[in-house]
Amino acid sequence: MAEQNEYVPPKVWTWDAESGGRFANINRPIAGPTHDKELPKGKHPIQLYSLGTPNGVKVTIMLEELLAAGYSDAEYDAWLINIGEGDQFSSGYVELNPNSKIPVMLDTTTGTRVFESASILLYLANKFGAFVPEEHGAKTEAMNWLFWQMGSAPYLGGGFGHFYAYAPFKMEYPINRFAMEVKRQMDVLNRHLAENKFMAGDEYSIADMAIWPWYGAMAKGVLYDAKEFLSVHEYEHVIRWADEVGARPAVKRGRMVNRTFGEPSSQLHERHDASDFDTKTQDKLQG
Repeated sequence: MAEQNEYVPPKVWTWDAESGGRFANINRPIAGPTHDKELPKGKHPIQLYSLGTPNGVKVTIMLEELLAAGYSDAEYDAWLINIGEGDQFSSGYVELNPNSKIPVMLDTTTGTRVFESASILLYLANKFGAFVPEEHGAKTEAMNWLFWQMGSAPYLGGGFGHFYAYAPFKMEYPINRFAMEVKRQMDVLNRHLAENKFMAGDEYSIADMAIWPWYGAMAKGVLYDAKEFLSVHEYEHVIRWADEVGARPAVKRGRMVNRTFGEPSSQLHERHDASDFDTKTQDKLQG
């Protein structure tokens, strides 16, 4: 390992706002709002405030899958929360999610706020009775993998993704440590999907919706530009599953919502009607 200057922690830690990193301008060691601003509300029963990151995509996939399955009460307004500009620290947002992370959802039919992506998926699954297996064993398996994702993704995003892609300079030890863990996680999935069509067996569920935006994207080489570094071609069963889930029309639509990067035709910054996919993607608005 290359020699590095050793960091000696002080007796009492203090926040250095100039410590660097891609998201240094929005990071802070306290909670609460930074400014007063009410959240907008649309006409649909469900109001979603989000961004097209993996955690946000989980929920828009679920909503589009519900609509595709005929659950018209799952109609939703998806409002863009620009985390780079600190939208998540507005008073209106913090009222719905005191943790100031995306996504957050408001069910206007009950006045219920729901934050944390897995909680939103479970809320919608329970509300509509969809995308969770009815049989107890299969349902438990879906829950196993849903909570596996919630516990594992911080290593993939906050760990590997941060040090490999976002830290102000490359550091060998944390990159090696988190690359090892991400490859172990990918192997866990690859072994499971060698014997199962979907995460909970033969039935597509919220477990697939939760895992696909993170690990499906990694398997397809579109996350952190780390395809070669992590040798993702080794995970052939994850790639097979990622292709199958990614081919679903509702998944294709869901990954476009609140997306602010990539090809303009793949970006639907806000979604307020099903027709927006045909008329309000960025290529249409810019054209």
